[in-house]
Amino acid sequence: MSELTEKAGKLDAVDELAAKRAEFVLDGPEGAVYLDGNSLGALPVGVPGRVADVVARQWGELRIRSWTEEGWWTAPERIGDRIAPLVGAAAGQVVVGDSTSVNVFKALVGAVRLARETGAGRDEILVDATTFPTDGYIAGSAARMTGCTLRPVTPSDVPDALGEHTAAVLLNHVDYRTGRLHDLPSLTAAVHAAGAYAVWDLCHSAGALPVGLDAHGVDLAVGCTYKYLNGGPGSPAYLYVRADLQDRFDSPLPGWNSHAEPFGMRSDYEPAEGAVRGRVGTPDILSMLALEAALEVWDGVTVEAVRAKSLALTDFFLECVGEYVPEGRVECLTPLPHAERGSQVALRCSPTLGSARAGGAPTAGPVMRRLIERGVVGDFRHPDVLRFGFTPLYVGFADVERAARALAEELSEATAERSHRV
Repeated sequence: MSELTEKAGKLDAVDELAAKRAEFVLDGPEGAVYLDGNSLGALPVGVPGRVADVVARQWGELRIRSWTEEGWWTAPERIGDRIAPLVGAAAGQVVVGDSTSVNVFKALVGAVRLARETGAGRDEILVDATTFPTDGYIAGSAARMTGCTLRPVTPSDVPDALGEHTAAVLLNHVDYRTGRLHDLPSLTAAVHAAGAYAVWDLCHSAGALPVGLDAHGVDLAVGCTYKYLNGGPGSPAYLYVRADLQDRFDSPLPGWNSHAEPFGMRSDYEPAEGAVRGRVGTPDILSMLALEAALEVWDGVTVEAVRAKSLALTDFFLECVGEYVPEGRVECLTPLPHAERGSQVALRCSPTLGSARAGGAPTAGPVMRRLIERGVVGDFRHPDVLRFGFTPLYVGFADVERAARALAEELSEATAERSHRV
C-alpha cells in the first residue's frame, strides 16, 4: 500500500459527508470513479421511486387534479425555495423552470431595462469573454434586442471596463474550462458602483461552494440543476431576482404562468408579484418533480461542509497527480489558491508537453477515452483539456487517489506507445 493510498483511507475515515455516498446510484465496474458531476450529477436513489409515483399515480390516476392536490402548480416556487439556501438566498427569490439559456436571456434583458429606468444612456452590455459559448450567444441576442453594444471582457478587466454607458454585466462564477473561481463580491460591488446591474451564471458553483447572493447584493442570477445539484439530464434551470428588484423586473418573455391572474385569460398582461413573474409557460412537471426529489440529498448538509471537502478533494488530487504523473506530462490550468478554485481540476495535456525525445505527451481526447475505459470518468474540452469534477456528496478520497494513479498509468503507457511508433 502506497503512502497516498493509506492517506486516502484515513481521510475517508473522518469524512463527515461519507454517508451521503449511499444516497446515490453509483453502480459500475469495480473501481469505477465518477468525476464528471460538473457535467451531469449522479442519480440520487430516491428519484426513481418519486418519478414512478408522479407518472403512475399523480398523472395516471389523479390526472388534472394533481395541479392542485399534488402541488404541481406551485412547484416552480416551492423548489426554488429549496435551492435558495444553496446559493445564499432567502425564500421567495428563486423560481425554477426553463433552461439556463432562456433564463440568461430573461435576466440580461431584464437587467438592461432596470438600468434604463435611471437614464437612456445605458447602452452597453459587458460579457465574460471566456464564457460558455451559449451565454455569449444569448448576450449578443439581448444586445441586439435592446439596442446595446456587446463588449466581451475578461472578468479581471471588468472593473476598468465599466463606465456610464454600462447597463448590465454577465459573468460566470466559475470558468467551465479551467475551474477558476471569480470574485463575485468584489466584481458585483464594482458593477454597482458604476450604476449597472450584475447577472451571474452559477452553473459551475451552485451545490459546490457558497455563493452568497443576498449577502453580496447580486441583482440577478441563473443556474442549471443537473450538475452539482444532481437534478438529472436536462433538468430545469432557475432564475434568482433580488427581492427589492422584483416589482421592477420586466421579463422579455411574459407568459400566462407569470400573469397576476393566469386563469383570467385576459388579453392585457399584468405581471404577478414576486419571483413568480420569472415564470413563462406551463412547467415541465416530470423533470421538475424529479429535481425536487433529488434535492432531498441536501437534508442535513451545509454548503460550507461541501466546500471544505471540495477543497480537500482537489488538493489531494493535485498532490496525487504531482506524485504519480511524470513531470511535464500535464499542466494544471486550475488556480492553486483556494479563493480562486471551484470544484474541478483542469489539466492541459497536449503533444507540446513532455519530452520531445519520448514523442511528446499524448493528446487529451484519446487519453480521456482510455481513462473512461479504465473506469475513471471525467471529460475532455477542446482542444487539450482534461476536466475532473469533484462532487463532495459522493466522491471520496480513495476515488481521487485511484483516478490520479490511472491517469499516470495511461500517460506512461500512451507516451511509451508514441515513442515506439516514432
